[in-house]
Formats: sequence, structure tokens, C-alpha cells
Amino acid sequence: MQTLDIGEVARRSGVSASALRYYEEKGLIASVGRSGLRRLFDAGVLERLALIALGQSAGFSLAEIAQMFAPDGRPRIDRQALTAKADELDRTLRRLAAVRDGLRHAAACRAPSHMECPTFRRILRAATNGTVDAAKRRPSHPAGKVVPGANEIGRRVRQSAGRK
Repeated sequence: MQTLDIGEVARRSGVSASALRYYEEKGLIASVGRSGLRRLFDAGVLERLALIALGQSAGFSLAEIAQMFAPDGRPRIDRQALTAKADELDRTLRRLAAVRDGLRHAAACRAPSHMECPTFRRILRAATNGTVDAAKRRPSHPAGKVVPGANEIGRRVRQSAGRK
């Protein structure tokens, strides 16, 4: 069994020594001993840290990530939790796409004032109500200029991603 001291684990994984100690305190990783005052870890901890990083990048909390490991340390990933997180990410992406589309519209809008633009007004109402996705309808534009609406931009994005 190859062991790595905490400094080497930090260097190889990109996770700070203080975060490694915190992960150990929370039961996400376990040291296998000490060399003087330095914690030693099995080399397999690097793969476990990669799984933790992947879970964090997907938006899982450390508590949720801890649940994805069996008591023996092997991954036991709940597929339903993965599906639920993917669904949550889809909702977040749709919300962010609506915000992005609104910003692009505001930047390209030819109305004399943003406050005179029906699309911008709808975006403001949606932001106030917390329903930014509702601002995706394409209105007639007061300046007579056709500016791609959120639906059109969304359609283009879906096409470029291979979805219809």
C-alpha cells in the first residue's frame, strides 16, 4: 500500500491541506496514520477526492457527497439523486438562459429607452416576481426593429446543441 503525506496529497489533488483536514473531520476521507505530525493517506484518496470535486461541481453538498460512499469507502452512488440533481441543473440552466437572453436583448434593443421596450418591461416584472423564465415571449418592438427574442435565441442554442 502506497501512502502519501498530506502535503503530497494536497499537491497532487489541488485540495488545500486545511480542506483535507476538514474532509477528514467530516468523514469524507480517512488518514491511515501519521509520520511525525503529518497525516498519511492511502494513494486511493486521490480518486476519492476527484469524486468529491466532481460532486461539488455538480452542486452536491458535502453531506450529500458523504452519503454517496459506503462505510468501506467505496462509492455507492444513488442514481435517483443523480437524476434529481440533473433535473435541478436543467431548471437552473433554463433560468440562466432566460437571464442571458434578457441581457442580450437589452444590449441590442433599439427602443429610445429600455423602459419603453415591452420585452425589457416583461423581464423586469419577471425578475420582481422571481419568474424570469416567463419573460421569454417575443413581443412586437416599439422601434420597429426585429431583435431576436428569448424563444428565438433559445431555439438557436438548442439547434446548435443538437436538440430540436
